[in-house]
Amino acid sequence: MGMQVVAGAMLKCPFGVAPSVLSVLPKGPPVMASGPLAATIMDYAPIVNIPPFGMCSSLANPTVASATAAALGVLTPMPCLPVIPAPWAPGSPTVHINNFPALNNSSKCMCTWGGVISVMNPGQFTVQIP
Repeated sequence: MGMQVVAGAMLKCPFGVAPSVLSVLPKGPPVMASGPLAATIMDYAPIVNIPPFGMCSSLANPTVASATAAALGVLTPMPCLPVIPAPWAPGSPTVHINNFPALNNSSKCMCTWGGVISVMNPGQFTVQIP
């Protein structure tokens, strides 16, 4: 069984230099899990739900690629600005919050720049979901 992810969960991106903290905004009646708001797969909006991860080192990111080219091929990280085109996947197959699958700690989210965003810490350790 996985853990329900909540507001305040720690996220990581392999191309970011720092972790990020998930922010959850209610999309209907608020649902809590051990105190904080419970997250769904629809909590994937860049900046709003998923803040930047410090500096980005992915060469797929145009700002990193241009800074690296300007530095004659020396990898030059630039500020992270995640671009997330799709919701978290897969989410919980049986638990729904306001008609959306609940977000469990094994779900992943893809950034356009190649990073696979994952949950380091779900924010609570009491509520388990599949």
